[in-house]
Amino acid sequence: SVEGTVGSLTGSVSTLEKLSETDPELLAKYSKVYFLSEHFTPPQLSAVDPLYLYYEWRPESIDAREWPFVRNMLDAAHADGEKLWVVSGYRSFDKQADLKSRYTVQYGSGANTFAADQGYSEHQLGTAADFITSGLGGELEGFENTSTYQWMRQNAYRYGFTLSYPQNNAYYIFEPWHWRFVGIELATYLHNTGKQFYDLEQRDIDKYLVNLFD
Repeated sequence: SVEGTVGSLTGSVSTLEKLSETDPELLAKYSKVYFLSEHFTPPQLSAVDPLYLYYEWRPESIDAREWPFVRNMLDAAHADGEKLWVVSGYRSFDKQADLKSRYTVQYGSGANTFAADQGYSEHQLGTAADFITSGLGGELEGFENTSTYQWMRQNAYRYGFTLSYPQNNAYYIFEPWHWRFVGIELATYLHNTGKQFYDLEQRDIDKYLVNLFD
C-alpha cells in the first residue's frame, strides 16, 4: 500500500514537472482563435541542419525539443525515396507582421485567406514548419500532387505532425505544405480517427500537453 501510494505521488510529481516545463501555448488553437503575445519565443531554438533545408543558404530554426522528430521524419522520407526538406520554420512576431504586410500590399484583402496576422501564426511557436519537395521549382503550390505529400499523409503522424489546414477548413486555404508538431500521441489519435486538430475542443487537446515531446 505504501509503495503504491509513493509510486502514485512520484508519478504525479513527474507529470506536474513536465507540465511546468511545457508552455501551454504549444497546443493552443491559433488561426484567428487564440492570440500569441509578441513576447513569446520558444525557450530554445535549434538551427535546422543545412542538409535538411531546401535553401541551404537560408537559415531556418525550430524548437530544439522538436528537432529530433523532424530529423527522423526527413531521414525516413529520404530512405523511402522521397525528397523532403524544410523550407520555413520559426517566425518571430515581427517577422510575421512584416510578411503579412507585404502580402497585403500585393494581394489586398485576399491575403487574409492564406496569411496569418502577427500573433495568430503557428510559426511563432517554433513547432510548425512548411515542407517542400523537388520538381516544383521551389514553389509550395502543387505540393499536394506529389508522392511526397502522400507519404506525409501516411507517415507524418508517426513523428508527431498533423496537417493544420486541410481542404475545406474554416480558417485558411488548403495548405498541404504546412504541418504542426503536436506530439506523437495526439497526432496518432488524429490520424486514426480522421479528425483534424481544429475540430477538437481545447480542453481535450490540453490533455496531450504532458506527452508532447515524448
